[in-house]
Amino acid sequence: MSEYTFEVNGQAVPVDKNGYLLNVSDWHEDMVPALAAQEGISLTEAHWEVVRFVREFYMEYDTSPAIRALVNAMKQTYGPDKGNSRYLQRLFPKGPAKQATKLAGLPKPAKCL
Repeated sequence: MSEYTFEVNGQAVPVDKNGYLLNVSDWHEDMVPALAAQEGISLTEAHWEVVRFVREFYMEYDTSPAIRALVNAMKQTYGPDKGNSRYLQRLFPKGPAKQATKLAGLPKPAKCL
């Protein structure tokens, strides 16, 4: 059992010391507003779009996207207006790949510091 937990709806969910869920299968969308609040993010539909996108990316490739992979994948799916680092940085100011994957209940991207 992890020494760290995240409380949501009266349930303790194990997380690592950085707040990333330890089990991808523990995640559900009800957690996202609480995770976003911890990150200081006021959720908009644009945030949800990225969170769902990184979750789908993880399910397809079995890895959390680092920033370069996230930008490229977003560009292929949504075009250059959303597939660029400035757009993603405005949504997730502490690091798009790190914050989006945390909200999506995924492991921290391997190449993120």
